[in-house]
Formats: sequence, C-alpha cells, structure tokens
Amino acid sequence: MHDSMDDIAKQAHQGSVAAIIQILNQQLADDRVRTRAVFADGVLHLLCEAPVAEPLERSVLVNHIQKILEDIAPRNIRRVNLNSRIVQEQQLLWLEEISRNPDHLLWSQEIILSKPNLLQQWIKAFKSPKVEPKKKTQLPQVSSRKVKQNPRFQRHFVSGISVLVLLLLAGWFVYDRLIPTLNASTTPQEPTPPPTPVSPSTTAPSTTATPSDPFTEAVRIAIEADAEGKTANTAAQWLDIAARWEKASTLMSSVNPDHPRYETARDRVILYRQNSQLAQQQAKQRQSQ
Repeated sequence: MHDSMDDIAKQAHQGSVAAIIQILNQQLADDRVRTRAVFADGVLHLLCEAPVAEPLERSVLVNHIQKILEDIAPRNIRRVNLNSRIVQEQQLLWLEEISRNPDHLLWSQEIILSKPNLLQQWIKAFKSPKVEPKKKTQLPQVSSRKVKQNPRFQRHFVSGISVLVLLLLAGWFVYDRLIPTLNASTTPQEPTPPPTPVSPSTTAPSTTATPSDPFTEAVRIAIEADAEGKTANTAAQWLDIAARWEKASTLMSSVNPDHPRYETARDRVILYRQNSQLAQQQAKQRQSQ
C-alpha cells in the first residue's frame, strides 16, 4: 500500500492530472469535498464540489488546496484556476458548462503555485525512492577480514561510499531537474489553437470534422453526447450516450504526440471514459425502475 501511494505521488509530481485529483480527493474527503480537473492551455482547471456550501468556504479551501499542490510540486503546472459550486452530478462537460454559465459558481479564483527553492528540491530528491543508479555501481571488493582487522580502513571505506552516493544523487538531480528545464526554455513554443466552441443546450447539427483530426472529431461527439444526456429518459438512450463517450475517449487516445492539443487529449481520454461509465450507471438505474 505504501509503495502504491509513493507511485501515485511520483506520478502527480510528474504532472499526471489523474494522480493529482486522487491525492486531492483523499486529503479533502473528511470535508466532503470532491474535485475534478482538466489541464488545458497551460492552466490546471479545478472544480471543487460539495453537497453544501460550508466546506467550500473560499479562504480556507483556497489555502488548503494551494498547500497540497505546492507539496506535490507538479511539473509544468504553475497556474491553477479554482472553481467552486454545489455538486451537480449530471453535468459531465463541466469546464464548458461553467464557461457558459459562470453565475452557477459559488466563486472562482486563479492561484499561482510557488516554485520550490533549491533546498526543498534537494530534500525531495534525497527522500525520493528513485536512487537506483547506485545499485549499478561496481564497488571494489574488499576482504572482510582486513576490514575487521583495520578500523581506520573501515572508516575510510564507509566515508568513500557516502561520498560516492552523494555524488550520484547530485548528478541525478542535475540531470532530472535542470536539463529538462533548460530544454524547455530553449524549445520554441508552438502557438496554442483557440478553444473549441461549445454548442448550446439543444442538439446542433453536426459540423463537418476532418477525418485526419481525431481530436476535433472526439470533441464533436462529446458535445453531442453531453447535449443528449440532458434529455435522456430511457435505458436505451443512456446506453447510446455511453457508447458515444467511449468512442470519443478512443478517438482522443489516438491523437498523435505532435498534435498541439496532445496534453489536453491525454486528460480527456480519462474524462470521457469516466463519463461513459456514469452513463452506463444511468442506464442500469432506468432498467431497474
């Protein structure tokens, strides 16, 4: 269990939105606050929901979430847009929904995560379980009898191992922390395309999507599924909606890594699959009635 939590924490530090949400939901469970997130256009959009307004008190919740995120220190995430509302189960495309109707929110606030200083980064790197390179280092074989007979030699031997481990940690830290930062600063940023417009509440005629762009096609299918979910009443209708969400998730998973919205597509694969599961649950409820 401890190894599993370490793995989730490491994924969250690498920038995995799913892992970040899992950690947030675990730490906010006692307050009955549930979070959802989408990473788009360099901003982590967070939605905080609760059955009542008391645990969503702005000053307390903002400070709590900011501290959790700064402890995680996710890579490439500095801007966070926090949104709060009373829980609404049926709104699956919540980011598009709150963009259209911001008046439904209790409050919204953007925060900037502070970057850990070098000392904090060194401590985190030292505590991290990722110190396997020292296992590959071949140390000179020393006779155990000579070590026992010469305490001075034993002290020098232990000191040498300690220095070697520190050098390995320093080298790993420079490679893992500084090199990606330098590469990111020298790589020209491609312009981010404008966000895809969201259709109104009624189902609009399907727009012509380019077959070679699975991202655009997936967004179109997701918008249609969201619109149909607002009027669905029968189990058959919910099963059709679930199939649409699953198809949209599959299309998102086929987006090429060189696509300008590739990072957004990775997050929406998980989001659309969750929406499909929710639609299947609605279908089961209709069948049992």
